Amino acid sequence: MTDSVEPTRRVAIVEDDPNLLDHFITIVTNVVNLDLAGVASSVADARNLLKLKPDLFLVDIGLPDGSGLDLVPEIKEALDSKVLIITSFGDRQTVVNAIRAGADGYLLKDSSVDEITDGMDVTLAGGSPVSATAAVYLLERLRNEDVLVDAAETGEDAELKEREVELLNLFARGLTYKEAASAMGIAPLTINNYVKSIYGKLAVHSRSEAVYEALKTGQLKL
Repeated sequence: MTDSVEPTRRVAIVEDDPNLLDHFITIVTNVVNLDLAGVASSVADARNLLKLKPDLFLVDIGLPDGSGLDLVPEIKEALDSKVLIITSFGDRQTVVNAIRAGADGYLLKDSSVDEITDGMDVTLAGGSPVSATAAVYLLERLRNEDVLVDAAETGEDAELKEREVELLNLFARGLTYKEAASAMGIAPLTINNYVKSIYGKLAVHSRSEAVYEALKTGQLKL
């Protein structure tokens, strides 16, 4: 019996600050099973990276010729790639706009090397890492939005189970899949099963979207 080997995943970086670009390149190249696919410092140059078909894009928002958020739907439409926003913008509106654009995760540039490394891993595994500060802004906005509906209006088949709500609460606090599994005392594989069920019930494709939709429908209360 041969040991399974994780496939090498390719990462593209979109960042206009040379120092930060070097920092992110170092992080990517120091991770086993990650390769650098290419880099870009503008929206226009980033579009050229699409032909390289990376597995993951690390995308800054404030670029010299536009917003990195404009790239997200273009990437999603053209490729089956993950998009992890990594930016200095942590205000409520920008966080929400990124999630609505289809970003798979949202990290701030002052995140530690371990947080960025873990964020890439979680994103590639289908999760949605969100920096604690950004998560707070997102959840504060959701609390203040007058869009919550009565949970009774939610169809029975779409109602979240108690353990699914518990998991979403942990995700809302910024825990990773592994941390959530430990906190709930269950195997990571079980977490994946819960996530698939949650995504199906809420008709979403990312962890942050799931938290957002569960709050809107009143099934999650923070």
